[in-house]
Amino acid sequence: MEKFAAAPPAGVLELIKRLERGGFEAWAVGGCVRDALLGRAPHDWDLCTSATPQQMRACFAGLHLIDTGLRHGTLTARVDHCSYEVTTYRVDGAYQDGRRPAQVRFVRSLTQDLARRDFTVNAMAWHPQRGLADPYGGQTDLAARRIRCVGRPVDRFEEDALRILRALRFAATLGFELEEQTARAVREERAALSRIAPERLREEFFRLLCGPGCAAVLDGYLDVFCVFLPELGPMRGCLQHNAYHDRDVWGHTLAALEAVPADDLTVRLAALLHDIGKSKCFTQDENGVGHFYGHAARSAEIARAVLQRLRCDGETLRTVTGLVLQHDLPFSADPRLLRRRLAQLGPQRIEQLLALQRADVCGQAPGCRAERLAAQEEIKTALNAVLRQRPCLDLGQLAVDGRDVLALGVPQGPGVGALLQALLEQVVDGALPNERAALLAELRKKLLAEKDG
Repeated sequence: MEKFAAAPPAGVLELIKRLERGGFEAWAVGGCVRDALLGRAPHDWDLCTSATPQQMRACFAGLHLIDTGLRHGTLTARVDHCSYEVTTYRVDGAYQDGRRPAQVRFVRSLTQDLARRDFTVNAMAWHPQRGLADPYGGQTDLAARRIRCVGRPVDRFEEDALRILRALRFAATLGFELEEQTARAVREERAALSRIAPERLREEFFRLLCGPGCAAVLDGYLDVFCVFLPELGPMRGCLQHNAYHDRDVWGHTLAALEAVPADDLTVRLAALLHDIGKSKCFTQDENGVGHFYGHAARSAEIARAVLQRLRCDGETLRTVTGLVLQHDLPFSADPRLLRRRLAQLGPQRIEQLLALQRADVCGQAPGCRAERLAAQEEIKTALNAVLRQRPCLDLGQLAVDGRDVLALGVPQGPGVGALLQALLEQVVDGALPNERAALLAELRKKLLAEKDG
């Protein structure tokens, strides 16, 4: 394993210096050390110290401090507009709520503090002069690309059952595998996930979904995920019996999921859920061909229930269920159809839908994949050409408005909006240019036709 060589922010070195001037130990600890050893830029830098919160306050005089969790020994210090959590070395008491220890005991030993942490790769500390402190073999596990609990895995998971999902999340995001005893304990203790608050499950699960190794982890530990997402279970073994699919619904779903960029959580969620209702819609015709009539609507219904259970925000709920419902919506490279779709759904939704449909194709049988992917590229090229033309897609972009309609003698009321909507549809279809003179002429023509009629 490569030697720790990250350049920590100046604020980290400043805090360590202040604590040591006060006579205390201080180390960078946890995820920042792990990420730096992996050659990644750490997202956050956390510190641990032998100083108590009161002693920290004295050492950090003049800095902006936030009482993040004094009861558990944590202060947040602001340096150069950045925040750093600093926590006293501690030993945790019993985890009575399955989340945090009811009591903690402050200690003077870094090794004792590292022993309470979840996984060996998170139980390392670093000092600018002393280098790496790694009493539990985290560096070896990083080199072996494995997630292993500190101490007995069952003990760690009984303290906080969310660590079960965290273990899988780290495996997915880092591309690691679980060490044998840790993997066994994950399965043995999985039922405890049912006691975890939905918001905490959602946070870990969504981060897991954005990991490059998420498909392998979902497949390898489906029984664990089914504790809080039982709707996933029926996809495994649901054979599709048609020429477009050489995998069961679960295998297809995982392949589609892998085809979505890892940083696109919304489309990854839609890919995971787009066929979740297929097992409830399966029929087979007289030739043995499988069909899933109405599966998009059923999948959207199930997706909504899943996301509501995970306490998702309204925007995510609406967007993901909308994508699931519309994932089979027909597209072509015809500019007129593309303008209609853009007016119906908007550019962002179209982009997401096309990404989902491309992923869907990537999960299909090789025999039909190449032709469909080529068609997708043709649609994307045509869409970009349409967007470059800055088409009129809604009433706000129309070159006339309600005042123009009223000026032609149309009385105030729903008729005004109906006339404008009819004009918009003609513009979207390419039958009319979005030009004021042409639109006013068409309005007069419509009003004359109504009068003569």
